[in-house]
Amino acid sequence: MLAKVHRFDHPLIQHKLTYIRDKNTGTKEFRELVNEVAMLMAYEITRDLPLEPVEIETPVARATSYVLSGRKLGLIPILRAGLGMVDGMLRLIPAAKVGHVGVYRDPKTLEPVEYYVKLPPDTHERDLIVIDPMLATGGSASATLSLLKAKGARSIKLMCLIAAPEGIAKIEKNHPDVDIYVAAVDERLNEHGYIVPGLGDAGDRLFGTK
Repeated sequence: MLAKVHRFDHPLIQHKLTYIRDKNTGTKEFRELVNEVAMLMAYEITRDLPLEPVEIETPVARATSYVLSGRKLGLIPILRAGLGMVDGMLRLIPAAKVGHVGVYRDPKTLEPVEYYVKLPPDTHERDLIVIDPMLATGGSASATLSLLKAKGARSIKLMCLIAAPEGIAKIEKNHPDVDIYVAAVDERLNEHGYIVPGLGDAGDRLFGTK
């Protein structure tokens, strides 16, 4: 069984993604757009959360309505670019706990190198959403998923703005049980491991670094 790839084609997501890609979009606007798209994607990725009925009193009458059934969520941004999507998601799911995994891609080998991990103590009890704007080679995401599984996580989704076919293939091979949620699947990776056409280096554009 391969991981399912869910592409969000909502017009607002696609519209904002265009300006995120544009090299002329400045740091301030880039951050705002990434947060807005993350919030829209959070709406979509939580569509299957279970509900349970509750009895309430409206100003007019007694009614049966619905609330989330108590499933606990965890957001796991991959540092540093994943941080740019957290606030947008927390606007919709403010009760979610946030863990952090620091992984960088060695520029020569393109292999992931772990340098920081801080997770909620009940990670194994939560439905986790791993967040990284770019799924390029898939090395960092795959390493993060392996780390979370080693910590006992059983329910994990991967959310990215843009994915390359190579990154999707790596997740499908190493983590066929983890579904992938993206705003776009691009053409390929170039010789430097960047997604084409992509949006450049998400971390640099979020934080104004080079």
